[in-house]
Amino acid sequence: QVRFVESGGGLVQPGGSLRLSCAGSVSFSQVSGMAWYRQAPGKQRDLVAAVTNDGRMNYIDSVKGRFTISSDSAKNMIELQMNSLKPEDTAVYYCNTNPPILGWFGHGTQVTVSS
Repeated sequence: QVRFVESGGGLVQPGGSLRLSCAGSVSFSQVSGMAWYRQAPGKQRDLVAAVTNDGRMNYIDSVKGRFTISSDSAKNMIELQMNSLKPEDTAVYYCNTNPPILGWFGHGTQVTVSS
C-alpha cells in the first residue's frame, strides 16, 4: 500500500516561514510528477505546487514568489518551503502524485497562520 507521510506544519505568525516535508513509499522516479495540495476548512482540496520528474515546477498564482517546491528522487521525498505566509494559507497540506491518486492521500500536516 502506497503511503505518504507529511510533516513540518505548525502555527506561525503572518509573514513567517515553514518548511514541509513529504516522504513516500512509492518511487518518485516512477511517476510523472509530485505535488503539494491543501484543503482549507469548508473548501475543496486544491493543488498548490507541482514538480515533474524532470524538474519543472508549477505554482498557483497566489503562492508564486513565496513557495518553493523541491524533490529528491533518491530519497523519495519532496519539500515545500513556504515564506511570507498569510492567513489565507491556513489549511491541511498533503502531498501526492500529480495528477493525484485519491486513495494515496495521507493524513496531511496542518498549517495555521495567525497572529
